[in-house]
Order: sequence, then C-alpha cells, then structure tokens
Amino acid sequence: MSQPDNAIQIRGLKKTYAGSKKSPPKTALKGVDLEIPRGSMFGLLGPNGAGKSTLINILAGVVNKSEGQVVIWGRDIDQQPRDARAALGVVPQEIVADVFFTPREALEVQAGFYGVPKSERRSDELLAAVGLADKADAYVRALSGGMKRRLMVAKAMVHAPPILILDEPTAGVDVELRRQLWAYVRRLNAEGVTVVLTTHYLEEAQALCDRIAIVNHGEIIACEPTPQLLRRLDTRNVVVTPESALAAPPALAGFEVTGRADGAFAVTYRKGQSSVEQVIAAVRAAGVTIGDITTEDPDLEDVFLALTYGDANQRDPTRD
Repeated sequence: MSQPDNAIQIRGLKKTYAGSKKSPPKTALKGVDLEIPRGSMFGLLGPNGAGKSTLINILAGVVNKSEGQVVIWGRDIDQQPRDARAALGVVPQEIVADVFFTPREALEVQAGFYGVPKSERRSDELLAAVGLADKADAYVRALSGGMKRRLMVAKAMVHAPPILILDEPTAGVDVELRRQLWAYVRRLNAEGVTVVLTTHYLEEAQALCDRIAIVNHGEIIACEPTPQLLRRLDTRNVVVTPESALAAPPALAGFEVTGRADGAFAVTYRKGQSSVEQVIAAVRAAGVTIGDITTEDPDLEDVFLALTYGDANQRDPTRD
C-alpha cells in the first residue's frame, strides 16, 4: 500500500459520554475535522478538558467514537481496526511500567504483542536511542520517573510504527532528560515518522512543531503552520528598562503597559496603528529615562491565550 498524504484524517468526529442520574450527557468532541500530514511534527494543544485526550484515546482504540470517520495511515478504524492501530505508537500521559521486568524484557514482551519476529526486534538499539543502554538489565521499578517515560517511548516504537503519538511526554521530566527525549523524537521525525504531540509546555510546541492545531470546547479553533499561527496577532511588545528604578510602570494613553519582575515594563501596541517610535515618544513624554529597549513579537502562549480565553495579555510577566 502506498504511503498516504495524510498520516491521520478525521471527518465529523463526535464523542458524547453518557450521563447519569446526577449528571447530563457530556459532548467531548463536536464534529472535529482534522488532517495531520505525513511526516509532520504536529502539535495538538488545548486547555484542560478541551477534548485532546478523548481525541487521542479514540485514535488509540481506548474510547469508541459516537460519530464520524477516522482514517489512520490509509486505514479506516471501523473497517480495518487492527491495521489502523498497528500504524500507531502511543505514549500515554500516565506512566505505565512493568515494574518486575527489566527494560530489555519489557521491550521484548511488547514486540511479542505486535508479532515482531525475534530476528527483527531492536530492543538494545531502542534502549540506546533513549539513553537507557546502561539500564537494560536493571529492574524497571528501580528507574526514575524520567527514565520510565523514556522507556515508554521505546516501547511505543518496538513495531516501527509510522506514527508516534506523545501525550504530555515531558511532564515531570527534568531539563536534561527532556533534551535527550526531544533529540530522539527529532531524529525519528527526520527519518519519516509522523509525530503528534500534546503538551502544556507551549514553548516546546513552538520550537518543535511545524504545524499546530488548537482544540477548545471539543472543536478545532485553529489548525495552521506554526509561523502562520504566530502571525495571527498583530500586536508587539516594546520592553523598556528604565535608567532608574520606578515605583510603578507609567500610564501611557493608548497603550497597555505591563510591569516585569526585573523592573522593566512592556508596552503593547498594534502594528497597524502605532510604531516603536510612537511608543518611545510616549515613554519619554511620561518622564521616563530609557536605559535599554527591546521588542518582542507574539509567541505561541500569546496566541493560545487569545484564541482560547480571548485575552492575549494574560501573560505571566515573570517568565521573561
């Protein structure tokens, strides 16, 4: 079978969970249409409860859809469920570990579940790729949380699936382990594996993903190449560091001013209505002597907040 243009294609996908005496039925997905191109590094983002986990669980075969069509690697999940799911490697958000196995044994068992012949198994290669070669014969229960999460990635790849789904893969993982994990995932993607990523670390999604979809209230509210998505906001920040510390940021007519933790303040303006020169003039007119000045374009967090909460300025000033 030839490789499809879209690794995953979804049409009119709906999911309604049955209610009870105490709660009414809940619609988690409201007719989702989504195409994930083959070979992409695709981000699936959204607030808690937006429907991301339901969508992933339907792809993985854990949850049954209510309506719609899902095609994975050219296979309809209703007509060819086993073949469709075999095209996926899924790393769930929760750490699932066979604590009485060694990592090598865990991969061998997983490969057996997928019918991979012993001559074609790559257990040691996968362990080395995720930085666990020296732990191959240790018991899984002795591994740290970050190591267990990397082992789950290796388990997801034992049958060499063309699609890898990572659901919050770096939650609770320290910076160095996160760097190693992303290096491996980038390598897989460069080799042709389609990667679908959900994460609350928006800076990761911005750096890694070539295309991003945002889910909110069970609907896709944006699905665009990352650079195009970042251009959705027409605002820019001018960050001013005063020559002398100020008791409070100045009030500037026509501009929004936000204080920063380091004593600087950000002045937000719309590109089509104002300019950096006008901001500087307003700051000086307010009696502020400028020590330093930089500009910031919107990042993914700004766009995400604008689309999901309707306020691009709900930004944490301490993160800069």
